[in-house]
Amino acid sequence: MGLFGKKKDEKAAQGKSERGTGRQAKEQLQGNQKKEEQPQKKREHTEQMASSCSREGQEPVKQQEGESQQEMKVYIRGAGGTIVTKSILNGTSRLKWLFRQDSGYGNGWVAFGDRDSQEYVNDAENMEIVDFNTLANIEPTVVNVFYMPMGSDLEFCSDETGKYFVDTRTGEEIREPVKHPAQIAFEKNLKFLNQDTYPADFFQMLFTESSKIKVVRAGEADFPTGRVVLADPIAYLGTRYETVLDRKVSAGSYPVELSVCLSGIAGLRIAAARLLLSERQAVRYEIAMPEGKKPEDLQKSGAFTFFGVDAGLACFADGKVSEENRLFFEKWMKENPGKNKYTDYFEALFQKSYEANPRFQNQGGNFLEWKLPESGLRTVLFSSGMGDGIFSGYWGLDAEGEAACLTVPFMNPEYF
Repeated sequence: MGLFGKKKDEKAAQGKSERGTGRQAKEQLQGNQKKEEQPQKKREHTEQMASSCSREGQEPVKQQEGESQQEMKVYIRGAGGTIVTKSILNGTSRLKWLFRQDSGYGNGWVAFGDRDSQEYVNDAENMEIVDFNTLANIEPTVVNVFYMPMGSDLEFCSDETGKYFVDTRTGEEIREPVKHPAQIAFEKNLKFLNQDTYPADFFQMLFTESSKIKVVRAGEADFPTGRVVLADPIAYLGTRYETVLDRKVSAGSYPVELSVCLSGIAGLRIAAARLLLSERQAVRYEIAMPEGKKPEDLQKSGAFTFFGVDAGLACFADGKVSEENRLFFEKWMKENPGKNKYTDYFEALFQKSYEANPRFQNQGGNFLEWKLPESGLRTVLFSSGMGDGIFSGYWGLDAEGEAACLTVPFMNPEYF
C-alpha cells in the first residue's frame, strides 16, 4: 500500500519520532480537512487548492519556485494540476510515494517525499498544486506512470539497475512508460478489425442504444445504378484506389445510420456506419468482397476486401456519384489552384452540419449529407472511428440471403 496502510521505518531528519501511517496521510488529504475541528485557515487553504485545480483545463496555480515557464520542459501537454509536498519542490526531500485518487484535485496525482513526516503532510500549508510537468522536471521518471488509473499507489525506487516505480498493491516493477488507455484500446482495435466474419450479435450491439452507444440518422445516399463504392471521399473517391463491391443493390435512395460511441477515454467517436437497404432483420453477416471476387476467394492472392482511409473520412457512394465527384473536383481544382479540397470546400459544410445537429458531433462536424452541385445526387460522409486506417464492409443478410444492410465497423466499443 505504499505510504498508506503500513508504518514507515525511517526517522525524520529533524529528529522527529517514527512517522505515522500513510493510510492516515491519505485519509487526511481526502477528508480530514472537512472536520469541524479543523482550523479555519487550514480549511480555507485546502478549499483554495481544490478551487485552483477545478478551473478550466485544471491548470496549476504555481510551478517550482525560481523556475520560469520558459525554462520548464513540457513532457505532457495539458497534464493538469498535481498535489506535491513543498519539501519535494524546495529540494529538502526526494520523491518517494506517488498515488492517484479521484478527489477532484487536478489530475488526481499526489506526491510525497522521503523525509515527509505524518505531521508534515497533515498540514495543508505544506502542500502545493503545480503542473505535473513541474514534478517531471524534478524527477522525469514520473512521466512513465502518468497514464496509470485512479487508485494507483506507487513507491519510487532508485538503485544500481536504474529508476523505477513499484506498484505497492501487486509488487510489480514499472520500468517502461505506461501507455495511454486510448493507445491500448487503439492497438487492440487494430487487431480486431477486418476479420473474415463476426457474430451477428456484434453488429447488433453496434446499433443498439445504451449509455455508451447512440444511433444517429446522418442522411440519405442515392444509388441510381446500384453499384456500391466504399472510399475515403477526400482522398480516394473517384480514383482507382476506391473499392467497388461485387454485390449490387437495387437502384434507389437509402438511409445511412451511424453508431456514435461516447467513450470515456477516446471521446465522441463514430464506431460504425451502415447503409439500410431494407426493413428486414439481418440474421448473418459476410464480408463485402471487391468487384470480381467472391467470399471463397478470401484466402487467394489479390483478394483485398478493405478500403483505405487517409483523411479520417469514409462514405458509401454509388458508382455514378463517384464518377461525378471526380469530374466536379477536377474542375474545382483547376478553378482553385493551390486550394485544399477539405479546408477550402468541405470544412465549412461540416461545420454547418455540426451547427444543425450538434448533439452527437464534435465541434467541426462528424458527418455530412452532401449533394453534388450539378445533379443533386447525395452521399453521406462520416468520420472513421479513431482516424486513418483500412476498413472492411460487411453485408447483413436476411433469412432469404438478401442484403438487408451494409455495415462498416471502425471500433469495437467494448475496448473504449
